[in-house]
Amino acid sequence: MKLAENKATLSFSNGSPSVELPVYQGNVGPDVVDIRKLYAQTGMFTYDPGFLSTASCQSAITYIDGDKGELLYRGYPIEQLATNCDFLETCHLLLYGELPNTEEKSKFTKLVTNHTMVNEQMQFFLRGFRRDAHPMAIMTGLVGALSAFYHDSTDINNPEHRNISAIRLIAKMPTLVAMAYKYTIGQPYMYPRNDLSYAGNFLHMMFATPCEEYKVSPVLERALDRIFILHADHEQNASTSTVRLCGSSGTNPFAAIAAGVACLWGPAHGGANEAALNMLYDIQKEGGVEKIGEFIKKVKDKNSSVKLMGFGHRVYKNYDPRAKLMQETCNEVLTELGLEKDPLFKLAKELEKIALEDEYFVSRKLYPNVDFYSGIVQRAIGIPVPLFTAIFALARTVGWIAQLNEMIGDPEYKIGRPRQLFTGSTKRDVQPLAKR
Repeated sequence: MKLAENKATLSFSNGSPSVELPVYQGNVGPDVVDIRKLYAQTGMFTYDPGFLSTASCQSAITYIDGDKGELLYRGYPIEQLATNCDFLETCHLLLYGELPNTEEKSKFTKLVTNHTMVNEQMQFFLRGFRRDAHPMAIMTGLVGALSAFYHDSTDINNPEHRNISAIRLIAKMPTLVAMAYKYTIGQPYMYPRNDLSYAGNFLHMMFATPCEEYKVSPVLERALDRIFILHADHEQNASTSTVRLCGSSGTNPFAAIAAGVACLWGPAHGGANEAALNMLYDIQKEGGVEKIGEFIKKVKDKNSSVKLMGFGHRVYKNYDPRAKLMQETCNEVLTELGLEKDPLFKLAKELEKIALEDEYFVSRKLYPNVDFYSGIVQRAIGIPVPLFTAIFALARTVGWIAQLNEMIGDPEYKIGRPRQLFTGSTKRDVQPLAKR
């Protein structure tokens, strides 16, 4: 962060003295006006609901250019990472700032692989949940409970503890998600295997049973690995900001990540791919492809509550770069599994075609986003819809940890304390009960 040549001058129409504010430049993206001393100088706060115009931190991890449809992890385009790297290489990049060489990759992969098992007591902890509990309810509890099992790495101010907890979280999240799934369907838990890749191991824990050997499909393995890469980080979104805010109090890393999991559960955030699949199910119930026209009419009707889920993005005003990659993977998976003619997937492809050609959606830049395609891919693989957000949390864990570590290492970081514009009652006196 460097000081810009120009300064911002804030003037007031009531005759109060003007205030000069420093302006800082990042390497790319908009400049920022430093308002840290605004309250001390003027007695006023800024007002920015949703923080749409506020930079809450400086970060060197992820950069998004929504107008260009660009996503960079540590400077590398997401397209190159998803094509040339695997998820654990991407984890190394996000955590340590650089892609690993051959030796570093081998060492990091081995380290993560050797921490994939979870404490056996976790199985008994799971039994406290109802079998029909939502996987994200279970995951919020399990991730928070990790701090009760691994107290030797809970000091957020100790760099070594943060690194150990980072490895543990990345390694154990697939195991926890698979355990949550197996619990809800009543199947035995499958232990992790050190001879499989990160994505391959997850597929094995999800779909293998003790009855027979399970062979991991290379196409599905690569598809899942790509889903993990595309969801690994996404700048200062709601869940990442939650992790940073939670961690700013000095709480342990497991608690901070559990807060991120809870935030991600919301349908406007991590639940978007679940919402997109449920939308497709609803259209299919109404009559499938033949009813798409009627559905589109409802979407365009301002008086209708029907929404087109899985299209458009709050940040990207162009095509979501992750969606293009996920579209390729989607076609590969459907071909591999022979599902091109599946009614639900035919419906999805027809909806995609209409949205890409209809002027109403094109003019509003409501392109299919990553959630639309990743939901289709996961359903094709056999992952149940309620588990989609848990897999998103699994992938995003490394981004959360990288952002948390960056915040703790920032000499300017302080405990988060947003301000407010108070619109309630002014001071008043409590009346005796008889006079109220």
